[in-house]
Amino acid sequence: MIYLFSTVTSPKIVYIPQGSVFKSISHLQSEGVNVHKIDAFILRFLGQPQQGWIDVKEVQMSRLEYLYTLTTAKAVSRAVTIIPGETTEIFLRQVAEDLSLDIGKLREAYDLHARHKEGNFVPETYSIPNDFSEENLIVHLLNLSDKKMKEMASEYNLQPDSDKWLQIVTKASVIQKEAASLSDMPYVSSVIDNRIKKGMRLQMDGTLNYGEYSHQKVTARRIRTDTTPYNTYKNKGLPTSPVCNVSKEAIDAALHPKHTDYLYFVRGKNGEHVYSSYFSTHHQNIVNATK
Repeated sequence: MIYLFSTVTSPKIVYIPQGSVFKSISHLQSEGVNVHKIDAFILRFLGQPQQGWIDVKEVQMSRLEYLYTLTTAKAVSRAVTIIPGETTEIFLRQVAEDLSLDIGKLREAYDLHARHKEGNFVPETYSIPNDFSEENLIVHLLNLSDKKMKEMASEYNLQPDSDKWLQIVTKASVIQKEAASLSDMPYVSSVIDNRIKKGMRLQMDGTLNYGEYSHQKVTARRIRTDTTPYNTYKNKGLPTSPVCNVSKEAIDAALHPKHTDYLYFVRGKNGEHVYSSYFSTHHQNIVNATK
């Protein structure tokens, strides 16, 4: 009985994962809350804990009150979605607007904690507490994305911290920007490989849709004046880092390209890409697409 009225110290906002009460208690323990395995048994009699981010309101309360609060507290989260192929700059602008956060602080936190300039977030819909600070939000999203990236890398027996994995994510980001559909991705992947093998520049507009330029049309002037490693009209090979945040489908396509001899593609009138192995055919495909 004394145990039930002992004090539990907890953050006001806590996250309860989906799963059993034992998983909930284990997660709270990992977050520094002084709960124990026996609390899972007590919780089972009180009811099912709420899931997601919840507001327990008090920093300290009796154990019995705390466990009961876990079953009755209201959710205090909003959903944010990272779209495949979107750049982090555009995503941060959207989050700042939707959640009324400071864009400058979001950028500062991202630059401080992100491993690479781009491609650190895994596209998905995430649940975010309403009262998260800019830095807490960035750290939370990076941690979740890092975990998902490690899971993806392990599926291919690769190390997520390796140069090889960074190159794969970079290639996937170009595919993500260039492909017209999911089924198109392995073909774009093959063109990238074929052009690199022949020592040809990629010359892909999508690589110049980085950062703030995500949705801007790539002009001849832009191609001439952009001096970044993203300019594949000037530089051979892939950019030195990802162009955008990438999906698992794009990574799979980067690792499993179609076996073709294609070197060129252009978007046809129906929105799908038309591929070719020779420049003369490619030129005719461009003419046909503009008729």
